[in-house]
Amino acid sequence: MNTILITGTSSGFGLETARYFLDRDWSVIATMRAPRKDVLPVSERLRIVPLDVTDAASIARTVEEAGPIDALVNNAGAGMIGALEGVTIAATRQLFELNTLGPMAMAQAVLPGLRAHGSGVIVNLSSAVTLEPLPMLSAYTASKAALEAFSEDLALEVEQFGVRVRLVIPGRAPETSFSTTARARSQNGVPEAYADWARQVFSQMSKPQTGVTTTRDVAEAVWQAVTDASSPFRIPAGADAVALAAKAA
Repeated sequence: MNTILITGTSSGFGLETARYFLDRDWSVIATMRAPRKDVLPVSERLRIVPLDVTDAASIARTVEEAGPIDALVNNAGAGMIGALEGVTIAATRQLFELNTLGPMAMAQAVLPGLRAHGSGVIVNLSSAVTLEPLPMLSAYTASKAALEAFSEDLALEVEQFGVRVRLVIPGRAPETSFSTTARARSQNGVPEAYADWARQVFSQMSKPQTGVTTTRDVAEAVWQAVTDASSPFRIPAGADAVALAAKAA
């Protein structure tokens, strides 16, 4: 039976991806910073494990408890909305710890097992903000752009061992809590000089959009990345991400 380890499964993309793989008879190791057993269906193929991807000891315990796996999905992450002048370097450093260094540490931890087995997949979740610049997201975009650059090089390093690396690139997902948590993390980092402009930006962000990304879109893209060896390195997930990727091509 194939086994997948997914980070950040308490909600959003990670939760839907865990459900998707469970429904297709995979063994799922669903990790959460604060484990909740009420968000996923009871299954003998499911293990819910505590994990903080910014903590080396937590990563080591989780990987040891997980045992052999066939796929790692680095989904855990967060956003941060605010003008660069208004967000602290401390908050930005924490964001990079979670969005960039966390996936790097997870990949580093599971690679010995994947390499020894001669197969496996590492899927890193990026964001369509890397396809088109958006205001008020400079720190977040930088963390995801760094993730993509690291993934490109990692793919070259590990292909000799039969290990694949893929990027799933979701677009805007209103059904998730991204905007709420992103604003909270930045602590409303909008200096007075940016206030009028920021109000226009937030007003535009709040308008309904037809082309968006659903959690199901992301789960399906992760499934493709994991199960289809011929899948492209970058897989856009969601109508808006697909359109942006085509525009950027």
